[in-house]
Amino acid sequence: MDRPRDSRPFWRVVLDGTKWGASLLFTLTLWAYFTAGFVAFFSPFYLWAAITATDRAARFRQLNSRFCQGFFGLAKALMPGWRWHIDPRVTAQEGCLIVCNHVSYIDSILLISLYRRHTTIAKARLFSIPVFGRMLRASGYLPASAEGNLAGLMVDRMASLPHDLTRGANLIVFPEGTRSRDGQIGAFNRSAFKIARRLERPIQVLAVQGSDGLFRPGRFVFNALGRGVVRVDWVGAVAVPADISGKAAEATMMADTRNLLENHLQERQDLSSRDKTSDTRKRI
Repeated sequence: MDRPRDSRPFWRVVLDGTKWGASLLFTLTLWAYFTAGFVAFFSPFYLWAAITATDRAARFRQLNSRFCQGFFGLAKALMPGWRWHIDPRVTAQEGCLIVCNHVSYIDSILLISLYRRHTTIAKARLFSIPVFGRMLRASGYLPASAEGNLAGLMVDRMASLPHDLTRGANLIVFPEGTRSRDGQIGAFNRSAFKIARRLERPIQVLAVQGSDGLFRPGRFVFNALGRGVVRVDWVGAVAVPADISGKAAEATMMADTRNLLENHLQERQDLSSRDKTSDTRKRI
């Protein structure tokens, strides 16, 4: 069967190809930073921390944050069409349980870049990846489940978590566990809410938007020549219920968190629609 002919004019084919090539080049530059750049520029600092730091895990997490800051600093320089809005109330959080929606692979490193003192929950399978898994362990991150030989690690991390929070580290959790493909909030895992209940600490709810436009699900190449806004907003706080306990308390916190996120995202969507309508009228 013959393939349909491309109906685009030649100049459009050339322009689209040039844009794709530029986006690929920028993408390879970013991933080169993430791989070769880590070895060339950051590994000596990790080695020094491993030898000299009294709290190696905390020092590794600080270096992880700086490394991610460098990644997004490079991204901003390569992709000036994208604007970044970080709510000051987001970066003001200390010693908190942070819960955020999840729309792109880069959400996790984006939040890590915002908090020098942090810890997070990573998928259990990542701990078995050579080198990367060792970095997760050395950084004191928590596995999402106590599978196989991770049971002891989970116990140790949970035991040290109150100490980390007391020292100002934020626990970053994406309760959906995976990226949303359509922007809707997926089903929540109970882990963050169980931790909040046991430690009697409120949850600070954040909303990330626009990162899925910059790095689209299912794509390897960044939308480098596109335009848009990547936002991280503080949405509100969810307290541990005082009048109920156990799983009922966790369910209440999950429902409150979902309501905060869905209401905020709907408000942002409505505002964006009104802005687009206003711009269209101005051009007319």
